[in-house]
Amino acid sequence: MNKELKLVIPELRFDEPTGHWAITRVSKICDVYRGSTFSKSDINEDGTELCIHYGELFTKYSEIILDIYSRTDKKDGFRSESGDILMPSSDVTPDGLAKASAITLDDVLLGGDMNILRPKLRVNSIFLSYLLNHSKREIIKLVSGTTVKHIYPKQIITCQIPIVDNESQQQKIADCLSSLDKLIVAHNKKLEALKDHKKGLLQNLFPQEGETVPKVRFPEFEKDGEWDLIQFSDSIKLYRGSSPRPIKQFRTESDDGVNWIKIGDTGSEDDHVISKVEEKITKEGAKKSREVWKGELILANSMSYGRTYLLELDGYIYDGWFVLREYENDFDKQFLLQILNSDYMQEQYEKFAAGGIVKNISSKIVYDTMLPKPSKKEQQKIASFLSIIDKLISEQINKIEELQQHKKGLMQGLFPKVKG
Repeated sequence: MNKELKLVIPELRFDEPTGHWAITRVSKICDVYRGSTFSKSDINEDGTELCIHYGELFTKYSEIILDIYSRTDKKDGFRSESGDILMPSSDVTPDGLAKASAITLDDVLLGGDMNILRPKLRVNSIFLSYLLNHSKREIIKLVSGTTVKHIYPKQIITCQIPIVDNESQQQKIADCLSSLDKLIVAHNKKLEALKDHKKGLLQNLFPQEGETVPKVRFPEFEKDGEWDLIQFSDSIKLYRGSSPRPIKQFRTESDDGVNWIKIGDTGSEDDHVISKVEEKITKEGAKKSREVWKGELILANSMSYGRTYLLELDGYIYDGWFVLREYENDFDKQFLLQILNSDYMQEQYEKFAAGGIVKNISSKIVYDTMLPKPSKKEQQKIASFLSIIDKLISEQINKIEELQQHKKGLMQGLFPKVKG
């Protein structure tokens, strides 16, 4: 054991017998292997063999793997044993490598760029999976590489982690955390159902390409005739943000700094409100930027381009944003927010931006898009109805975040801190 590391007894413990915690090298409890090479092109939904590509460890699996999503026709390769712990061996960030998943199935083909920890002692693999995810700091210390980060079996086996020698304690910790994960999964499914419901509503409440009326209208508007189709530039003005340069000279943590609104201040894909920012700039820097106010709409022209957000604060925007103004005669603000974030508009941005490796959209591209425009009263009715769904989605997102924070707190309490 590294004498520089010190163990602190966990804050939360189950009933006796509690067992003894000690710092142990991974090599003492696991053998570590590398997966076998196969690429995404080897994945075939009609394949005869269950498989996991290393990229799926980031996108599809958490601490416990109960079901397999991919198949392949490859026969040869490294196969799982129930209880193996899978960890990515390369990523662009060190944090991505400190991620562990316990697989509960035998005979699954495991891809390359993956480390497989196979317990050689009587260790609860689900407990170990949670423990490794909690031990992120110790794992990150072992990562190598510059642009792409790597971690190999010879490095993982040297990692020192706190482990309790009582199997009953391991099982109780695993049960506690896995039951909370099941609740989080259930709430995520509810969130996805709400998103799908809204997507269906948008498809029915807005005309589709080539159509002039939606499939579904509120009864009081059924006899109002066709919606107008107008060019963006005829009804809305865009004003681009700007940045004081070099920006590092104008960032500030002073109380008299002003809000500096960036793309990174946006939340989840379904949250179209910006209510807080990470950075501020000086008042001098603000003179070289564009001021925006609470209640305005801003549209991203880079990175997650095409998304429009409602501001819940005053501040200044850089050149990654347009602010939308002078639309009030034709559009209700909330209706405009909904239509601009709909597939109807996003598909137009994609079409006009096609033909190059572009990651942004110009004012010309936005101005050339076409917007369906019903009467103001119908706009307000649609926006009011959709806001109810948005509220449910927002509440569900907040609930999941609360559960994830609760899980984080539980893990901090159930596993001891390692100092050194």
